[in-house]
Amino acid sequence: MQARLEMSGVRKSFGATKALDGVEFRVAPGEVHALIGENGAGKSTLMKTLAGVHQADAGEMVLDGEPYRPADPLDARRQGVAMIYQELALAPELSVEANILLGVEPTSGAGRLDHTQARVKAREALETLGRPDIDPAARVDTLPMGAQQLVEIARALVTDAKIIVLDEPTSSLTGVDVERLFGVIERLSAQGVSIVYISHFLEEIERVAQSFTVLRDGRSVGSGKIGEIAIGQIVEWMVGRSVEEMFPRLEHSIGEPVLELASLRADNGLDEATLTLRRGEILGVAGLIGAGRTEMLRALFGLDAIVSGEVRLSAVQGARTPAERLRGGMGFLSEDRKSEGLALSLSVEENLTLSRLEPFVHNGWLNRAAQRAEAAGWIEKIGVKTAGPGAAVGSLSGGNQQKVQLARLLHHDCDVLLLDEPTRGIDVASKVVIYEWIGKLAAEGKAVLLVSSYIPELLGVSDTIAVMHRGKLGRARPVAEWSDHAIMLEATGAAA
Repeated sequence: MQARLEMSGVRKSFGATKALDGVEFRVAPGEVHALIGENGAGKSTLMKTLAGVHQADAGEMVLDGEPYRPADPLDARRQGVAMIYQELALAPELSVEANILLGVEPTSGAGRLDHTQARVKAREALETLGRPDIDPAARVDTLPMGAQQLVEIARALVTDAKIIVLDEPTSSLTGVDVERLFGVIERLSAQGVSIVYISHFLEEIERVAQSFTVLRDGRSVGSGKIGEIAIGQIVEWMVGRSVEEMFPRLEHSIGEPVLELASLRADNGLDEATLTLRRGEILGVAGLIGAGRTEMLRALFGLDAIVSGEVRLSAVQGARTPAERLRGGMGFLSEDRKSEGLALSLSVEENLTLSRLEPFVHNGWLNRAAQRAEAAGWIEKIGVKTAGPGAAVGSLSGGNQQKVQLARLLHHDCDVLLLDEPTRGIDVASKVVIYEWIGKLAAEGKAVLLVSSYIPELLGVSDTIAVMHRGKLGRARPVAEWSDHAIMLEATGAAA
């Protein structure tokens, strides 16, 4: 079968940084092809080159047998290539219909917008996706995240897309919306649309894709059919070495209580939480999106107001501000690293150390050399890939940004770590590094409260697990008493 898309010898550099170094990539008509690799491997650059965002320095692209070199993203869309980014590119204050037809609005003979034709095209696209219930007149920002993502896909359909690139499409979706998305992908594939699927979740790739290509350091290092190549081999291609254990466990012992909650309630939707977290314990918190897990951590750290109940951190009882919590030995890693976890315009060094400068201050003067040396030490210990401590943290890949967040808590030497989705949107190798550090911290006697939507992660890392449902935290039980099925029953309220 003739390929729908062939990319050969594609090269792209940004200054001295070689992002793509002779990549080979091929997709067949109607095929779901997974593009796999660590953060920084070149996946986004390759797809942005395909989508007309970047121009390749060298190499060839062929679309349906014809040379393909789009001038810009709109040109790419007109030729049948659409990319749907992890961070959705919608106009939130415009209607669903306006977003779907943006840039390709139908006009009447007089050159005016044909509203009737626009509504018909929008409805047809939504019906193709199996969501005729989405109102074309509704403002996009009133829709849930899963529906917003479908609006992006509908935008691709009105331009008769031949290839749709989905970049981490399930990272912000509920389980129900994930299943709907998989159904949409299956329907599009059956209609002959080629899908390039980018994800760090290998079990998703096994579920939806027929073939794959692995990138590492800007090169294509492996490809094949899903099911014919062992997952262990795919991971080895990704990281350049064998990963013996996805969830490494270090021996650690559980000691006395360090954090205690009694009927805690906050004004952010947390209804009731009672738990005891002990020194050396990794306590995982499961639950559906919106169940109240993040809200519990925010209330504990002093970001949201506590309405009633009790909190005891070591010998300190009651609510505190975030600054007081940090001084008391509690650290918080936010799930939203871009908006509140990091200052993207500041350097790696500043993000690592600004919240605790005391070790570098003498007689009122800041010792910048000592500050930089401390940051450089953590960069090396935790394996942050960066040009140096002075590099802007916003220039790092997602996995390396997450490592900087964790390194800041290590710099604080926190006794209690509140980790909210610490591995969301990062590659396999970075996940393993973070799992190893969580184990090290527990072995050092630190206490870890771990919120995660990834059930295998909770089962693989935690000592105990509690499940949250509609703002209420269930009883924590040893991990051996839990399974994927049992956690989902609790999370959906279906458990007896």
